[in-house]
Amino acid sequence: MSEAANLLGNQSSPYLRQHADNPVHWRPWGRAALDEAILTHKPILLSVGYAACHWCHVMAHECFEDNEVAALMNELYINIKVDREERPDIDQIYMAALGAMGEQGGWPLTMFLTPEGKPFWGGTYFPKHSHYGRPGFLDVLRSIDGAWRNDRQRVEQNVIALTQHIGARLNAQAEETKLDPALINQFASNIFGAMDTVKGGLTGSPKFPSAPFMDTIWLSWLRTGDSTHRDIFLKSLQTMLQGGIYDHLGGGLSRYSVDDAWLVPHFEKMLYDNAQLIRHATYAFCQTGNYLFRQRIDETVAWLQREMIVDCRFASSLDADSEGEEGRFYVWQDAEIPTTDEFQHFREVYDVTEEGNWEGKNILNRLQSINLLDAASEESLAKARDRLFKAREARIRPGRDDKALTDWNGLMIRALAEAGRTFERSDWINIATDAYRSIFESMVDGRLPHSVLGNSRLFPALSSDYAAMINAAISLHQATQNADFINHAKHWKDMLDRWHQDEYGLYSLSANDSTDTIIRVRGDQDEAVPSATSQIIEALARLALVTSDDELRLRTISITEKALGRILQQRYGQAGILNSTGLMLDQIKLVIVTPDKDHPLMRMADRIADPRRIDLWIEHRENRKIELVAGGGEVTINKPAAFLCRGFVCLPPVETEAELEELLRSSF
Repeated sequence: MSEAANLLGNQSSPYLRQHADNPVHWRPWGRAALDEAILTHKPILLSVGYAACHWCHVMAHECFEDNEVAALMNELYINIKVDREERPDIDQIYMAALGAMGEQGGWPLTMFLTPEGKPFWGGTYFPKHSHYGRPGFLDVLRSIDGAWRNDRQRVEQNVIALTQHIGARLNAQAEETKLDPALINQFASNIFGAMDTVKGGLTGSPKFPSAPFMDTIWLSWLRTGDSTHRDIFLKSLQTMLQGGIYDHLGGGLSRYSVDDAWLVPHFEKMLYDNAQLIRHATYAFCQTGNYLFRQRIDETVAWLQREMIVDCRFASSLDADSEGEEGRFYVWQDAEIPTTDEFQHFREVYDVTEEGNWEGKNILNRLQSINLLDAASEESLAKARDRLFKAREARIRPGRDDKALTDWNGLMIRALAEAGRTFERSDWINIATDAYRSIFESMVDGRLPHSVLGNSRLFPALSSDYAAMINAAISLHQATQNADFINHAKHWKDMLDRWHQDEYGLYSLSANDSTDTIIRVRGDQDEAVPSATSQIIEALARLALVTSDDELRLRTISITEKALGRILQQRYGQAGILNSTGLMLDQIKLVIVTPDKDHPLMRMADRIADPRRIDLWIEHRENRKIELVAGGGEVTINKPAAFLCRGFVCLPPVETEAELEELLRSSF
């Protein structure tokens, strides 16, 4: 029989723990909950959300904390709560089902399933009673129960149709598509055509940072030399970093803006957005020398150190809400900002007015002052920001989701390693290394957990966890030239193969010993971060390049061609795989042979970031023979030099900083 209790109290997810005191008899997702549904012949009510989700909190307050709603849920359903960040495989399966119903996706995701876990109806946010043009949740609960009891034939028809759609969408079979630069270039042109040439980002609202699309545009510029693609990347990044979506006092980017001008954020801050921001701003600074990009990196890393490190690892997110109100921590009443002479210029630059720019309040932004001002003006503005920051610190803070997700941590470790290397910030590399070691030490039997919180670890890992940590390890190797990181990357590649690869050599998001999903998702589709498949392709391609493993290179090409065949059937979410394909076609290897790692040639290479490039340091010894590329034959090194190689072709060596800088910049 069902246990008449809420079972979320001992879960590792802070989001699930937030619901532990609900009168709803919640269960965590797992075999036990599914078996309970089968035993009781009850349908499942699945609710998927995450800790920083504003509308998740609204529905929780209106419905899940309400005794009347909870009593009906407990009577009619087996109720399961899922943290989408802990179980993105579950989220992807049932979000695909919602999309097949013609519904707009989003969170909270509310799905009704058979006892076997197969979907037959769903939606997102529901109020208790009909409101906002949405049906009331009480009515929905009764209506779905009526259909389950009295119209089982229609329910079964829905189950068949939705299950077939999920399989076709998330576990598609397709013919291989050969690697073709024209395909990637056409996709980049399509994305460029969808971008807002005035405000940056994709045209329309809401505006997301859309990191996979930003990668598409930047890689297109590097590959083709199309300066219009470079310019729209820089405009998009500069505008969002001067908009209200960026926290001008504390650093860090919010998840998206609800308008089309980057002004009004949905105020939650996600770790993954800020990892990708750091990487993009690093590229932008290397290309332009614009100090704004360096400043935003400094501020965002400071925010990360101040607010997001838990037990050496990185927390997942900060809530949008505090004191029950979205954005309360971040916005300002006109009366809260001084009107003294020193603040008068600040008010003009940061768009502060008596009437406000959002619901009578002020969201600080520099959309009318996009470019940095003279040094004296910027110094004055910095002092004003510091005063307001200290005043804001006295406010009640938004909640933090302390769990450390391995794949998101991998993204941030990589970003810090790359930025630390570029800007000669060994302290940033040390922060990245500390997080890396903490995750490394959380392994059990050589396997990574997907999530860590205190002493709790959630196993098994996802394929994205191994891919992200391979990329993190390689980037730390690039920053330190410590070969231990490459050995770790090889180990994680072996774990990825063992636990996520099928008989066809293809990877799934879930491990092959997971038993609680109705389908094994490939992980081909991007969300706010590149897809698991795209991260795998990039990780394997980089590992093959840094280790000169031609067998792995050829296997990665085969994996990529199969992935291309699958994603060309999709309507969206393909950018990550196409980007990683482009990286495979345009890999660059820089071999630097010097007496030590602090040689000027090494320092010059560090300062010019290029996502296509892998650098390999070799200690110089008189008349040393080395192989620059696999199968390319040995060359004799008589004096310190750097060799730039594309594919199997290496250019003549360069011996000075100036020559190397010219060579690397000519690659753009």
